[in-house]
Amino acid sequence: MDLRQLEIIRAIAETGSFTAAGAKLGVSQSAISRQILLLEESLNEAVFLRIGRRVRITPAGEALLQLSHRVLQDLKDTVALITDNQESLLGSVRLVGGMTVSLYVFPALLKDFRRDHPQVDIKITAGSSETCTSMIRTGAADLGLITLPIDEPDLVTVPAIEEELLLVTAPQHPLAQKKRIVAADIRGEQFVLFEPGSATRRVIDEFFVRDAIAPRIVMETENVEILKALVRANIGIGILPYQAVAREAVSGHFFTSRLHGRTLVRKTGWVYARASRVPRTVQEILRAFDHVKGKLKLSPPPRVGRPEA
Repeated sequence: MDLRQLEIIRAIAETGSFTAAGAKLGVSQSAISRQILLLEESLNEAVFLRIGRRVRITPAGEALLQLSHRVLQDLKDTVALITDNQESLLGSVRLVGGMTVSLYVFPALLKDFRRDHPQVDIKITAGSSETCTSMIRTGAADLGLITLPIDEPDLVTVPAIEEELLLVTAPQHPLAQKKRIVAADIRGEQFVLFEPGSATRRVIDEFFVRDAIAPRIVMETENVEILKALVRANIGIGILPYQAVAREAVSGHFFTSRLHGRTLVRKTGWVYARASRVPRTVQEILRAFDHVKGKLKLSPPPRVGRPEA
């Protein structure tokens, strides 16, 4: 038995046929069949059962499939360890995250990271928490900065930041004239909100339920820039992360306010696949994040909105 035969077993199990396995590995179907035949002869045991054009793995084949996972993962880890010990970090890193972190966290993070590792190719994908975790699980992404909670046994979660969510209106909105805003003040208002099902929306919905608010929703989207545009046009009011509106709040283009007696916070964390070792690229991204975390505008100054007279 050799490493190539273990690769073939895994390819057949994943694709469901000798022909598809050959296409995946770049060899002919006859070469695949030959290797499996040699393996079965050496073991004196069937590895796959041929049923028409399809194949079914046997108990012996399943045992070899599990062995292939262990051996190939050990090989991958060993090669990665050797690569990680090179003086310069090379290769690529694939980051995923929500729209807000992609717009307001990743640029500063990657600027810091690239200063030390200019040869690393960086790819970013913005998506929902479900999309991001799925990409990490399948290997399509290396690391994500995702709204928590994420409770998946095959994923590692490292809490990273806590962002305060604020009420956001256009500066000409009547609420912008108030020194203090309570829950009763926003009953009957039109809202633009993050989509249902997102972790951020759950925080907002819990507030609505707790304070008996039935929001009149104009639009729901995960695109924070669309929400900001609608608030700016006075189409509705929003509840948005402070870092997404910090610049406009300071310049007076948005009115922002805490809700009196309420603190709305969403938690975000780094998420990556659970493995025997943490890749060096992941370690370096986390290290760069520690450098820039203190510069992020996650909460407003003590007084937000219109100052008291």
